[in-house]
Amino acid sequence: MSMLSNLDLIRRVPLFSMLTAEQAQAIADSVVKRRFRRGELVVEQGRKSNSLFILLNGRARVLTADTRGREVILAVLEAGDYVGEMSLIDNEPHSATVRAEIQTDMLVLARADFARCLPENSTLSYGILRGLVKRLRNADRQIESLALLDVYGRVARTLLDMAEEADGIKIIRHKVSRQDMAKVVGASREMVSRVMKDLEERGVIETQENGSVVIKERLPND
Repeated sequence: MSMLSNLDLIRRVPLFSMLTAEQAQAIADSVVKRRFRRGELVVEQGRKSNSLFILLNGRARVLTADTRGREVILAVLEAGDYVGEMSLIDNEPHSATVRAEIQTDMLVLARADFARCLPENSTLSYGILRGLVKRLRNADRQIESLALLDVYGRVARTLLDMAEEADGIKIIRHKVSRQDMAKVVGASREMVSRVMKDLEERGVIETQENGSVVIKERLPND
């Protein structure tokens, strides 16, 4: 790696461009440099790493995969990009895997040091951050569904996402519009209707008189 100081490296990262000199020095004192080999995992989908990773050079891929190992590339990261911030903000596991495509040097900032850069948890700005992270996670999940699942699987996953648990039963309290469902899963209304009808005939779901839907058995993506 280069012999540049951590402070010099921090000043080259767009993420930290608005920091005061004092803030930049505090971050520089906290980060560590790490080198990832080609093919090495930076973060893994479904796990927590409790760190922010900022690319200094090289290249990394953001990937998601299904249970059969089929992968979808969500993004390609290059110098100045970063990963891990979503999990640090909402304390949830990573929504995707990041793998070094070539040898890549990164700055690593631990959770406690990252938290000192954030507004207090009770502030409106922190609430907005958490809301944005939730939207990004939903977007990642939607991209994964469109790329890896067939229509049947996408309808099943959407039903599960819409349901809430009440007295041990999963229920969608509002009427499920076939037209809206078709727009969400990227299929025709007719195809969605066929899938819903099949689920009902198999006793997996049951549509109530008021339009709510009860999920009675495990769906394919449960």
